[in-house]
Amino acid sequence: MLSNISEIKIHRVRMAVALGWCVLIFSLFYDPISSKLTEPSNALSPFKINPENCVLLQGKCIEEIPYAMGAPLFWGLIVPCGVLILFVFGHEFWRRICPLSFISQIPRALGLERKRKRVSGTGKVRKELVKVARNSWLAQNHLCLQFGLLYVGVCARIVFVNSNRLALGLFLTFTIIAALTVGFLYGGKSWCQYICPMAPVQKIYGQPRGIFNSTAHKGDRKPVTQSMCRTVTQEGKELSACVACTTKCIDIDAESAYWDEIESYKQQWLYYGYIGLTVGYFVYYYLYAGNWDYLISGVWSHEESQLADILKPGYYLLGEPIDFPKLLAVPVTIGLFIFGAIGIGCALEDLYKAYHKRHHKHTDSRVIRHQMFTLCTFFIFNFFFIFSARGYVKMLPSPLPSLFPVFIMVSSSLWLYRTWRRTPSRYQRESLATRLQKQLKKLNLDTAKFLDGRSIDDLNADEVYVLAKVLPDFSQEKRLQTYKAMLRDAIDEGYVDPANTLENFKQMRQELGISDKDHDTILVEIGQEYPELFDPRKPHNRENSLRLESYRETLLEIILHSGKTHPDRNWVSDLMKAFSEQTSNEVLEDLLKSLSPEDRKLVQELRQEYSITKDDEADALKHTDSYQLWKTIAESLGFVEHIISVEEEQLYRVFQYIDTDRSGYISLDELQTYIRSIDTHINDVQIENMMKTADTSGDDLISYEEFQAVFKSLRSQTI
Repeated sequence: MLSNISEIKIHRVRMAVALGWCVLIFSLFYDPISSKLTEPSNALSPFKINPENCVLLQGKCIEEIPYAMGAPLFWGLIVPCGVLILFVFGHEFWRRICPLSFISQIPRALGLERKRKRVSGTGKVRKELVKVARNSWLAQNHLCLQFGLLYVGVCARIVFVNSNRLALGLFLTFTIIAALTVGFLYGGKSWCQYICPMAPVQKIYGQPRGIFNSTAHKGDRKPVTQSMCRTVTQEGKELSACVACTTKCIDIDAESAYWDEIESYKQQWLYYGYIGLTVGYFVYYYLYAGNWDYLISGVWSHEESQLADILKPGYYLLGEPIDFPKLLAVPVTIGLFIFGAIGIGCALEDLYKAYHKRHHKHTDSRVIRHQMFTLCTFFIFNFFFIFSARGYVKMLPSPLPSLFPVFIMVSSSLWLYRTWRRTPSRYQRESLATRLQKQLKKLNLDTAKFLDGRSIDDLNADEVYVLAKVLPDFSQEKRLQTYKAMLRDAIDEGYVDPANTLENFKQMRQELGISDKDHDTILVEIGQEYPELFDPRKPHNRENSLRLESYRETLLEIILHSGKTHPDRNWVSDLMKAFSEQTSNEVLEDLLKSLSPEDRKLVQELRQEYSITKDDEADALKHTDSYQLWKTIAESLGFVEHIISVEEEQLYRVFQYIDTDRSGYISLDELQTYIRSIDTHINDVQIENMMKTADTSGDDLISYEEFQAVFKSLRSQTI
């Protein structure tokens, strides 16, 4: 949903949020104005102090004096709003507007990311972007580090930061410096993925998806999904900027990452531990003050004596202070709640598993844990808003204060309903249906009478499988062809390991009527045609696939832009061969030398940004999708604009216009004549590639059905 908002619009929102963030931090150091809003004499201000109100702290009334609004607004309004955004809109919207995420990308935008030198076997030196190594301690334990930082931050908040504007200002400034530093040291979204203390919170409230979260695995699998890194060309086209800084990336497909990691004990500790951390945080205020009013009133966000009290009694129980310093009481209390919650959560999960086993319910262990995690998130979200933002909600006009708890309960119930039903098998079924959908669109099949005016894109997963069964033109040969294409793509993207394809594609074989023997034969064929897919030394995951695709797309943009003004038209033709006919790296390298110095520099920077090796470049060219190439060429050279607005009833007239001999088929000569009437710079190789893509029957002619199928699909991908 929100992932479809253009990057240009989101960038404006990011800039506004980042500017507001900076203004807030500045106000923590210098703010001579906002304290006037809290003066008891300010009758018009909803923030004015009530001198008659007595909030007890360890049996004594706290004397309130006018205070600056920066810290109370941050803790009482901004933080709760962040949690609400995550829960309702999912991680994708938050990640795209998060000021720290934005700040961490400044080194990339300025071209200041750290790069290391690599020496190839031939002695050639090249630079590549530094990324967190997959087998490093940070990559393996980042979740523990992030949760640890969150724990330290929460404890520091109660002890030092809550009401101390200088401490809060320094703390927020430090996070900005840390985000910038990590953005310089490591490429991609390494700050978000490996360091940011808010990342665990994003996982809990944002996975497997928010109420209005988009789905990356359904429908048209676009190269830019959810909150993944992206860039905008001069023409306004959005391209993926993924450099594969991590695997199982939440920014690419949050639900896929969720199911991939759900069996990890670290995820188990995270969910149960976060409940303990949150409950312990709120309960400590009661243990410290001896009442709930101290917490709910928000007086803790502007009390003057916070730093002076760190060595004073940290507990007040049964009307008596406990002589245990607050400095130690805070981490001990929250730590005990964390470990207690982990123990209780694990025990309840084991009991839930035993219940299923006792009643002979053969439930996937991942589903059991998912349901436990879902209940955890539902509980902690509602518990959080029992206390958070209460002071500001009360200031809203009636009846909004009464409706706010209703909104929280309705939102969380809707989220619970949508999330509880999710299972890994359901996700896999939907994902495979999307792959089948993609392949069906490429085939010249008559689907109109089965869809009742709908397109293949409008079908849900079950309808796609039904359609595949009833289509009379979907012969066994085409089924095997489709299955092979799906299997190859799945292996290349790391969606499935070659050794597990028999089991993972079992449901798809049943739907398509393909035997296990056919599967083995196809797998052997893929291994012979694409041996690199079975090379254990090469990473096969969606992140790496997107990295190569991003490089290929951007490189093609540079080439096509340069090709419009290049004096040698054969040069453009040869470059197109490099993409469409899998020309060797050496040939491509020689051709790129003919680029202008500015474009050669762009290509070099592009290789550094995406850490492209010689083998990577070979893979990028070899895996070029001819259909995507055709679309990119057509878009870049302005061909799409002549067709994209054509209505269904007009399409046949366009076909007849191109078919000058009225044979009912478009030949290569006729296609060349028509395209060159639009743009004389398009060369023969480009047109031949377009012809090959459209001619699915292989008779060197384009029928109206083939013509219609190509442009329908092109139109659906462009709109």
